[in-house]
Amino acid sequence: MTESQTAFELLLDIDRRCRLLAADLPSQEARVQSWSGIGFRLGDHWYVAPMGEIAEVLHEPRCTLIPGVKPWVKGVANLRGRLLPVMDLRGFLCHELSTPRKQRRVLVVEYQDVFVGLLVDEVVGMQHFAQELQVRTVLTSDETASASFIQGQFNGDPVWQIFSPFALVQAPGFMDVNP
Repeated sequence: MTESQTAFELLLDIDRRCRLLAADLPSQEARVQSWSGIGFRLGDHWYVAPMGEIAEVLHEPRCTLIPGVKPWVKGVANLRGRLLPVMDLRGFLCHELSTPRKQRRVLVVEYQDVFVGLLVDEVVGMQHFAQELQVRTVLTSDETASASFIQGQFNGDPVWQIFSPFALVQAPGFMDVNP
């Protein structure tokens, strides 16, 4: 700092030099927008649910059976003092209940007045995708049960279908558990 420079002028000079050096850095607009979700498997199909639609992931809890309900209703579990209805998602979508396995997990969904657990075959953790890779889904005839809950997909190996638990819990058939 020269004697003729004030502290303010010195700060302005440092700011000017920093801006000159930063001119070669990429701008924030050039960054790739990413999309994140919770990846899970139902049978041979891979899905990813938006992060904001899953409250938590649990190991399969012990459930109390409920008589007189559809077969895909596993029962209710006590989750820290709250009753959590647990539904077999594979059974609801495919009419084939998932087989008991160590990898099964429950995705907890809390949306408006609905608090429910969705039993899935396996959870594979957070998945990240470049948002520009998202495409609209064309479902085959054997996948029509899940069509109204699919919001698109990310192509790759495997193909990840974007599954909306919020759309599922709003579906009239999902809430109709009486046989």
